Amino acid sequence: MLKYVLLGFLNYTPMTGYELKQFMDESTANFWHAKQSQIYTTLKKLAEDGMLESHIEAQDARPDRRVYEITDAGRNDLNLWLAQPETSLEPRKESLLVKLFFSANTDKEKMLTQLRLLRDLHQRQMEYFDTATSDFIQQVSAGMPQLAKDAE
Repeated sequence: MLKYVLLGFLNYTPMTGYELKQFMDESTANFWHAKQSQIYTTLKKLAEDGMLESHIEAQDARPDRRVYEITDAGRNDLNLWLAQPETSLEPRKESLLVKLFFSANTDKEKMLTQLRLLRDLHQRQMEYFDTATSDFIQQVSAGMPQLAKDAE
C-alpha cells in the first residue's frame, strides 16, 4: 500500500523522501503511515521498477537533495490500482470488541462506560478530520493548483 501512497503524492508534484514523509504525517497518517526508512526503501524499489525517476538538486549550505518524480509507468500503475474496486475488508484488531466478547460476567455499566468513551474518541477523531485535515488540504492546494478539486 505504501507504494500507492507514494505514487499518489508524486502524481501531484515531484518531492523528496523527506517531503513525502511530511505530507504523509499531515494527511494520510490518519489512515496510513510509514517510517522514514520504509519510505526510502520503497522509493528505491519504485525507481528500480521504473515507476519513478530521481535527480539530485544541489543546495547552498545544505546537503544535496534527491527529488523523485513519477514516470508514465508509475502513473499507469497508480491509475490501474485506483480503478480496482475493493472487494473485501481488511482484518482489524479491535481490543474493545474482544472485551465485549468476554464481558458476559462483567458489570454492564462498566462496559457501557467503555463504549461511551470509545464513541467520544471517534467523535473527536471525526471533528479532527472535519477541521485539521480540511485545513491542511486547503493550505496545500493553495500552492498546488492541480489539487484544487481535492480541496472542494
